[in-house]
Amino acid sequence: MATAERRVLAASFFQRDPLDCARELVGTLLVWGKCAGVVVETEAYLTENDEACHTFWRPSTRSFVERNKAGTVYIYLNYGVHWMLNVLVKGAPRTGLILIRALEPRRGILLMQKRRGVDDVRRLCSGPGKLTQALGITMHDHEMNLCGRRGYGFAEREEADVAVLADARIGITRSADLPWRFTLRGSSFVSRGVKSA
Repeated sequence: MATAERRVLAASFFQRDPLDCARELVGTLLVWGKCAGVVVETEAYLTENDEACHTFWRPSTRSFVERNKAGTVYIYLNYGVHWMLNVLVKGAPRTGLILIRALEPRRGILLMQKRRGVDDVRRLCSGPGKLTQALGITMHDHEMNLCGRRGYGFAEREEADVAVLADARIGITRSADLPWRFTLRGSSFVSRGVKSA
């Protein structure tokens, strides 16, 4: 199915349990202006009782969750270097943030290569900081709602049946054992391989 023919995910997609949402985002197409890529890796964070989530220790993040609707972008600067793209999931008993960790580039590859200074397509978006740089995402995009905004958002999967693996989250020290990282089975575009695969 061509990119333009895929339906954009509605707010209802992000009004479910964060773990289900994170798993089912794998295989969707993230469209960001002139660029687009298939989501091959996500991580789920719960806004309650998850020590790895910003809401556990940042009042500003708790305020963000309270004032925004499902499908809204949460951006933060990681270690003062890389922007991180997250999406708010709320409306079910559990609320959460989904970190978009890696993409398989599909459109705007030359622009991504220019922004990243990298030729290898597999390395363009193989990590959360890499993909934001490739897509040109900054704090300017914070609190953008991706449901209904033209040219920005997630489009449905090309195929309904997508093989997704669950693994422990990475790059964190708190609640690191929870298997809340989801990757597309066999993808060479993920940030790190799955040990249990």
